[in-house]
Amino acid sequence: MTGDEARARLLALELDEDAVAILLAHFEDADRRGKTGHGLSRVAWLEKVEFDPLARPSRTASEDGFERWDGDGALGYLVLDAIVRATLDSPPAHARVVVAERCFPTGVLGYWVRRLAEGGLVAALTATSPRRLPPPGGKQPLTGTNPLAIAIPSSDGRPLVTDVSMGAVTHGDVLAGHATADALVPFGGEQSYKAFALAVGLELLVRSLAGDEYGAVLMVARPEYDPVPAFRALAGDTRLPGD
Repeated sequence: MTGDEARARLLALELDEDAVAILLAHFEDADRRGKTGHGLSRVAWLEKVEFDPLARPSRTASEDGFERWDGDGALGYLVLDAIVRATLDSPPAHARVVVAERCFPTGVLGYWVRRLAEGGLVAALTATSPRRLPPPGGKQPLTGTNPLAIAIPSSDGRPLVTDVSMGAVTHGDVLAGHATADALVPFGGEQSYKAFALAVGLELLVRSLAGDEYGAVLMVARPEYDPVPAFRALAGDTRLPGD
C-alpha cells in the first residue's frame, strides 16, 4: 500500500487531516524500521475496528510530577501523540508519570519514546492490549503482549531506544502474515516464565493506574548524565537496540 492510498483510506474513515498525518507518520516510520506489522498494513486493520473518528483525548489531571489523560474514544495513536507533544512543550522540572486511560491501539512504543528522547528526555513507556499471551504450558491467554520501550537521549544526537514485546512474536506480525496466532506465547523458550512474569507485572502496573480498559503508563525525566556515547564506544561494532 502506498502512502497516498493509505491517506485516502484513512480520510474515508472520517478522520481529519491532522489525525491522518499523525497516523501516517507513525505507520511510515514503522515500515522504515522494518516493523511492517505496525506500518501501513495497519490501515486495513483500522477499517475493521470500531472507533470515533472525531474523538480526541483530554488531560484530566495535571501536576508537575503527574498527569492523567483520558482517550475518550480516540485512537491510542492520537492519545500518545497528544501526550508526547504536551510533554515536549512543557517538560517536567525533574520527572513526571503520565497515565493514559482508554488508550488503544498504541502502535510501536519505541516511536513515542524516541520522540521524547530526541527532545532531551529520558522516557519509559508500557501499554496493555487484548489478552493474547498464555502462561508457559497453558492455553488460556492471561495478559497482553505488553511491550516496554525505553529511550535515553544522547549528546551525539543518537538516542538509544529499546522496545520489546513480551511475546515471541507481536500481534502485528500475525496481522501481517509473518507469524501464526499459535506463535503468540511469551518469548524465551524454556525461560519463557521470565517474559510471562514481566507481562503480568506490566499488565497489573497499568491496570492499577489506568483501570480495566486498555491503557498506557509513561515515565519521563530530565537526564542528569550522558551515558550513551561511552556505551556506544564500548559496544564498538555491535548493533545496539534502536539503531
